[in-house]
Amino acid sequence: MMHSGRNRPATQRDGMPQAATTDTGGESPPAAKLPLLTLTAMVVGSMVGAGVFSLPGRFAEETGVAGALIAWAIAGTGMLMLAFVFQSLAVRRPDLDAGVYAYAKAGFGEYLGFFAAFGYWASTCVGNVTYWVLIMSTIGSIWPELGDGDTALAVVLSSVGLWAFFWLIRRGVKEATAINKVVTVAKLVPIVIFVILALVYFRPSVFADNFGGADYAGSLFSQVRGTMLATVFVFLGVEGASVYSRHAKRRSDVGRATVLGFLSVFAVFASVTIVSYGIMPMAEIADLRQPSMAGVLEETVGTWGRVFISVGLIVSVLGAYLAWTLMAAEVLFVAAKDDDMPRFLRRANAADVPVPALLMTSLLTQVVLIATSFSDDAFNFALNLTSALSLIPYLLAAGFAVRIGARADPLTEGGRSSRRELAVGVVATLYTAFLLYAAGLKFVLVSFILYAPATVLFVMARREQGRRLFSPGELVVLAVSVVGAVVGLVALAAGWISL
Repeated sequence: MMHSGRNRPATQRDGMPQAATTDTGGESPPAAKLPLLTLTAMVVGSMVGAGVFSLPGRFAEETGVAGALIAWAIAGTGMLMLAFVFQSLAVRRPDLDAGVYAYAKAGFGEYLGFFAAFGYWASTCVGNVTYWVLIMSTIGSIWPELGDGDTALAVVLSSVGLWAFFWLIRRGVKEATAINKVVTVAKLVPIVIFVILALVYFRPSVFADNFGGADYAGSLFSQVRGTMLATVFVFLGVEGASVYSRHAKRRSDVGRATVLGFLSVFAVFASVTIVSYGIMPMAEIADLRQPSMAGVLEETVGTWGRVFISVGLIVSVLGAYLAWTLMAAEVLFVAAKDDDMPRFLRRANAADVPVPALLMTSLLTQVVLIATSFSDDAFNFALNLTSALSLIPYLLAAGFAVRIGARADPLTEGGRSSRRELAVGVVATLYTAFLLYAAGLKFVLVSFILYAPATVLFVMARREQGRRLFSPGELVVLAVSVVGAVVGLVALAAGWISL
């Protein structure tokens, strides 16, 4: 996803990324060779992050036990197929090492590749907003003026933190190894203890009452659909597992590590969700402030449970935010190095930090942070928008996998086609398309509001290269994005959709 070496992705949205670096000249040192267990641990550590702390409340707002089980089955299958897609693409097209958007560019042209790069970057920035909302909501349990992380005071304090991190990273804080150790412990220990205690205090009668869902949850299909974006958010970055292929002692270990790591993370996420239904009625879980895991544990063991989860979350989120802000900037930096973004985004300071890209990242995060103050539910708004923005890059990458699997390509390893890869690509494509449907028109239109004006960056890059601005096919894509943005703005102004 992001970059552990030049133009190489490093990790995932809901976890702790490795620090990014760029070539400074000369040859790179040989990649370290890692065993299967280490590769698997890297996958698990990078996928588990802040989103898991919100799962109980997020699911209880939409569905009961039955719907949750179905939703996790669908999400598990679909995301596993996406994991296979990215693992396969890393092996079949090792020449495409500039991140997820490189697959969209190779398969569907430069403009859609640009959209994939921008969407991926924007989803990272919006995802960073969820960190600040969670932190302020957590502190808000003892400082009511912060509310659910969306009050004016919460936005001001979050903004101060945002620009403090900008200043810190600008000075060259890029090595996140020590932070990563603290973050890993901070996020895994509370989660494991939560699951164990929830099982100890598990009440079968409450679980049975929550099985079918509440009256407000609607049909089983609508319940499952309502949870889909939450599952996307916590699984964002599943593609990052394939980046470790060059570090593996055996190439075959990459696939094994992908599956083992994914299944381990899947078990953690599903367990946190399901055991919560045995503690409290789902309507009460749904009313908990975020992080809802803290409220569920408080119900079982008292106040110390909330404090325990809250401290773990804050340490985890701050560590992840530090690295992810730099990773978001790195997306723009690498895209500019590949001539897919304007040249000013290639600039880096003496500390090798891409300052213009970092500034754009902080500015977009600030804008979305302010927008959350106008939202009825700041956390879920940012979470859903993050997921919706990431789906276009995922859909294009899955579509590229279908193309590679369907026909022989001299650029792929061996130039062969593959029925297995075709089947995996088709399932991943259908799943991602379903997620766009599950997102609903609201978040698709809001995504267009961000996508359409981003074309200015594409035009700047084309002008710098002295090239024709748009091909006929690209003009069609431009028209669709502009129409979508206009409709989205009209819908917001008229109150047809709301934040």
